[in-house]
Amino acid sequence: QVQLVESGGGWVQPGTSLRLSCALSGGTIDNNNMGWFRQAPGKDREFVAAISWSGTHTYYADSVKGRFTIARDIAKNTLFLEMNTLKPEDTAVYYCNVPLSLPQRPGPYWGQGTQVTVSS
Repeated sequence: QVQLVESGGGWVQPGTSLRLSCALSGGTIDNNNMGWFRQAPGKDREFVAAISWSGTHTYYADSVKGRFTIARDIAKNTLFLEMNTLKPEDTAVYYCNVPLSLPQRPGPYWGQGTQVTVSS
């Protein structure tokens, strides 16, 4: 059974960085397109970033391009989201998802989410 467990969220000040992790079990990250989504209070869940099963293609929402980086550790079967220059509008619950239909259509499996709050 596929399971995703996110971690790494927290409260940070604007302009700082945070790294989210998503551990996958019941599958391998080098055999699946994977991605990150987020949901802010009162808003729909939105696409953030995705990476292809081969790791050779990455995709980003315009709002995070140049600030966020999606990456993975095959040995640890873990997906990451490196978030830099965080803004208050990045505040949301972040979810990882598998298997994506690239570039950004989510698959059926979601983690429980991790809260990111950006505030001074």
